[in-house]
Amino acid sequence: MKQSLTVLLAATLFSLAAAAERPDLIAQAKRGEIPEAKASWWGFDAADSTDALQTAIKSGVKRLVVDNVGKPWIVRPIFLESNLTVVFEKGVVVEAKKGEFKGSNDSLFTSAIKHDIELIGDGTILRMHRADYDNPKLYKKAEWRHVLSIRSSKNVTVSGLTLALSGGDGIYLGVSKRGVTNENIVIKDVICDRNYRQGISVITARNLLIENVVMKDTGGTPPAAGIDFEPNHPSEQVVNCVMRNCVAENNHGVGYVFYLPNLHTDSAPVSVRLENCISRNGNRSDFVFITGNDKDKTVGGKVEVVNCRFEGSKGTSVSIDRKPADGAAVVFENCVVDSPALAQPGIAPIVVRSQAGNRRSVGGVDFGNMTVIDPVERPVFGYEDWIGGTGVESLKGTFLIKRGGKEETIVLTKAWLSKAFPPRSYKQVPPLDLTGKTLVPAMRVPNVPVARNDYYLRKAGTYAVYAKQGETVALRVKHTQVGKYGGKPLKVVAIAPSGKKVNAGAVPFQAAGEVSFVASETGVYRLPLKCGANRMAITGVSHPVVVSSENSAIGFIGAAGDLYFLVPAGTKEFGVFIYGQGAGEAIKATVFDPTGKQVWEKDNITLPEMCAPEQAPPAEDQVWRLRLTKPSGTTYEDNFVDLRGIPPFLARDPRALLTISK
Repeated sequence: MKQSLTVLLAATLFSLAAAAERPDLIAQAKRGEIPEAKASWWGFDAADSTDALQTAIKSGVKRLVVDNVGKPWIVRPIFLESNLTVVFEKGVVVEAKKGEFKGSNDSLFTSAIKHDIELIGDGTILRMHRADYDNPKLYKKAEWRHVLSIRSSKNVTVSGLTLALSGGDGIYLGVSKRGVTNENIVIKDVICDRNYRQGISVITARNLLIENVVMKDTGGTPPAAGIDFEPNHPSEQVVNCVMRNCVAENNHGVGYVFYLPNLHTDSAPVSVRLENCISRNGNRSDFVFITGNDKDKTVGGKVEVVNCRFEGSKGTSVSIDRKPADGAAVVFENCVVDSPALAQPGIAPIVVRSQAGNRRSVGGVDFGNMTVIDPVERPVFGYEDWIGGTGVESLKGTFLIKRGGKEETIVLTKAWLSKAFPPRSYKQVPPLDLTGKTLVPAMRVPNVPVARNDYYLRKAGTYAVYAKQGETVALRVKHTQVGKYGGKPLKVVAIAPSGKKVNAGAVPFQAAGEVSFVASETGVYRLPLKCGANRMAITGVSHPVVVSSENSAIGFIGAAGDLYFLVPAGTKEFGVFIYGQGAGEAIKATVFDPTGKQVWEKDNITLPEMCAPEQAPPAEDQVWRLRLTKPSGTTYEDNFVDLRGIPPFLARDPRALLTISK
């Protein structure tokens, strides 16, 4: 007993000594007379050591040891400096101070436009307080309170750390300055544990190595992935990124996500290699790859998935979404899919799908020699057609299916795909090409009160408004939350007929606000808006407003009610393309001709349906009506409308409709 007390007393005295301020040693370290400094030389306060640790980091020393003083280093946000190696002694814990980190972007450690930094641990724990940040009584909703935020930095190495319980990501690789990517980043022997949004987010990186990293138990707000490669802007990069010997397990979302629709044709081609990586123990899915589908908004490049194992996902294991055949290639080599979606026998383990708003065929995937171990009797490969009639292209690979002691081989060929997934059959009407065309109001009416556009759009949408030079266009915009998705202010930019951009203002998240701009020229102004995963509505207008399907289908959330569209004189054929978002997200649609007669109706629409009325070309312009209402047999949320062969505009008020100038 005496010996134990002696040891405890010695340890306590050592801790106190280690925490004593040492200005003499600090001076020597700054002069380079000793190779390293200890953080405790600047002091230690068990309640809050922010000032001591931050001052040590900013002191100019090249090597700083955060020493084990027997208690956690409790800190507020800490900002790293260039040309610095931080070594955490074995047993060190750095902990976010309770009640702090009120700012939406407050992170435990931040490197912003810095270079040549090393964070080296030996089982070191950097932890925050996830449950607190998710409590609306304590904190404003946000998803960017990361453990480690690396932004527009280069030559950064992170090793030997556990990054846990953030209010955002374990590690975030983002930007502080537009166009400045992270370069030469190494993340090795790291655990990202129980973080709120992602284990790791890669917004932009060139020359990134992630090796021997575990990303587990992510949950709190979507996407809740192990790792998510998700650029926010076409100027950002996912170039020469390698993941080797990594594990994603028990995340509420996907193990490995590539969400790339914000990279476009003129973005740097992606280049990623996943090697000997594992997804296991109940991720929602194992591997998801998504790009844009529009011709000028699809990134090129290549993603290789080599010797990887995907096992025990709750849903589809491997999913390729929206990616056209001429987009970035996805190549699998010697991968294994093991026992996915055992509780969902109706879904395929591997799926290629088009999605809402797509107009181009999907494909460009080589599955290589892939082994699928599936105890459930079902097709192992599926194609989900949300476009209709376009099919899939450039898919190849060989699946070795192991089930119940038996083996079967399927070779993906064009003939096999055509037989297994025949295109959905209905009249194909192409969108009306507005390239080089001038738009004008279809109805010229005096300035009178106009109807409110009180329907909601989900995620993104483009409005259009006609204004004369010198007029002030004023809009009231509502920007609200869907589920628990976080959000940012909704920026409103008007694009003039000449292509000039005019800033109209911004609307805070979960609020309504007024925005306006002065028309510098006469014509149609387009307002492309993006609200993340949330929703938006224009609830007040000074000028009639339409919503456009020029570039992609209009995405509504909920039942939009009655909307009008124009069928110009001489139109030989047109179509109204309508669909929901799959099981549980249907819509009911009814179409009325100019006399008010119902000409088409479908209930419980999930997959695409086309209303293409047969009629002689009208002698004069006609205004038709589309009614979107609640389906009778299921719930509803996301639904889509794409106008084909006619001006691609829907309006609450028919006086807002636009046509091509004759």
